[in-house]
Amino acid sequence: MLIALLFRFPFPGPWGEELTEASHDLARDIANEPGLAWKVWLEDRETGHAGGIYLFEDAAAASRYREKHEHRLADMGLTGVTASAFSVNTQLSVLTMAGAALNQAGASKTASTASVVPS
Repeated sequence: MLIALLFRFPFPGPWGEELTEASHDLARDIANEPGLAWKVWLEDRETGHAGGIYLFEDAAAASRYREKHEHRLADMGLTGVTASAFSVNTQLSVLTMAGAALNQAGASKTASTASVVPS
């Protein structure tokens, strides 16, 4: 079962392109996380919050990453972190156009294309 993990936390910046440059190595590390299908990076400069939405292939992978990332954020001095895990309703998600992204959860990270087949 696919698991979505949502992280949100107060963040002082950097933002935008500066965040991209500063987090390039972190993004590469996250991309190699076992069981990760994808991550969407979130930033809200107006409220001073950042976070991410992650899709994992199963609950075990999501749980391992959650613990790892909570420690990593604490080591970075970030506090007020909230992390929530959700089961993904694949059938409804496909109806609302998430099918291509959800299907990639079972595909190889090196695959360049994947067909959309609802589970």
